Amino acid sequence: MSSNNIKSKPGLCITLRRALSLNGDFYENARNTQRNLRLALSIVILATVSHTIGSGVILLINRATVFVLLTGLLIDAIAVVAGYYFWTFTIWKIGQWLKPIDPTYGDLLVPIGFAYAPQVLNFLTLIPLLGRPIELILAVWSLLAVIVAVRQGLDITTRRAAFICLVGWPLIQIAIGFVQVLEQKLVKWTS
Repeated sequence: MSSNNIKSKPGLCITLRRALSLNGDFYENARNTQRNLRLALSIVILATVSHTIGSGVILLINRATVFVLLTGLLIDAIAVVAGYYFWTFTIWKIGQWLKPIDPTYGDLLVPIGFAYAPQVLNFLTLIPLLGRPIELILAVWSLLAVIVAVRQGLDITTRRAAFICLVGWPLIQIAIGFVQVLEQKLVKWTS
């Protein structure tokens, strides 16, 4: 393998940096290859780990029992991964409705997985008094990244991409809030 081929295949850190920059060309070239799918899923897994670390520390601070801690971490992990697949599915279905000739569901998994890059910083929500604002900033940053990814992936206007993405985004935010409330209730119930 030549050195040019090695340089043309960015690793996880470079992919994260490019995804965080909201560069349309990066998302335009995010083809559904096995390597890119692994990178996208790695970003989603890192986002999941980051989110569960934040939730786990908060549960520990609230003196959650081991059962509640493990249950909360499992629920958090499932919620982030399910949110990724659900949001991709809603974007794909609405994209099909607006533009019949479009990528497959699998083709959207890569750019939307890359767009989850801001969520890798979710562990920063542990900063006292800044947790919720940081969480909102990261959610909006991810929304903007997904809008860019959808605009490039479906070859549509930014306005249409924003409409498509905004259908599923509030549902994801409500689900995350519901999981957080559920964890708080579990802590109170077991104490």
